[in-house]
Order: sequence, then structure tokens, then C-alpha cells
Amino acid sequence: VQLVESGGGLVQAGGSLRLSCVASGRTANRYALGWFRQAPGAEREFVASISSSGFSTLYEDSVKGRFTISRDNGVNTVYLQMNNLRPEDTGVYFCAADSVRYRVSKIQLDYEYWGQGTQVTVSS
Repeated sequence: VQLVESGGGLVQAGGSLRLSCVASGRTANRYALGWFRQAPGAEREFVASISSSGFSTLYEDSVKGRFTISRDNGVNTVYLQMNNLRPEDTGVYFCAADSVRYRVSKIQLDYEYWGQGTQVTVSS
């Protein structure tokens, strides 16, 4: 599975962005998908995940109520709608794929495939 993220950019605090991640490969829609982020000088951390069906989702506490993860299996794409952005949301956002399709994990080692990332910068 290959993953390509897009949609990052520079936005003011309180603004919104929508990230997209296209998964290629015959069985791409059978993977659970997740979003992680890495701020400058910090370790990569979990943001949100979604099962292959889209029925189950999981969010990191600081993004609950502001971010929404969704997917469209018809176009093998997962989205991360980010509203009310804060400067602390700044970082490189990575998409990742987990072959355990029903799982919504926050553990990075559960994900076998990773994209290259897209930069999100939130100014105060």
C-alpha cells in the first residue's frame, strides 16, 4: 500500500484545513487508517484513526471536537477535517495504514505503511 498525503498549509489560529490521504493498491480499502503528527523537536504522536469500514474511530484527547476523520472507500481516500486550529497543532501530518482492518489503534507499531507527510503550520 502506498500513501500520499495532501492539503497541508499555513493557516491562522481558529482556521480550518482538510487533509487528504490517497491509498493505492488493490486492497487499500481493507486497511484501517490513521493520522499522526510530529511537531518540531518532538516525537511523532497519534491524532486519529478509522477502521476499514469507517464504523469505528478514535481520537487523541486534544483534538476531540475539533478534528474529524472520515474515509471514502470508493476513491481509497481518508480525510482529516481540522477546525478551530491552534498553534500547538503545527507539525508534519502523516497518514498510516494498519492491516488489521477493524482496529482503531493509537500505537505506531501497529501501522505497516506510512506516507511522506504534509506540513501544517498554524500561526497565532
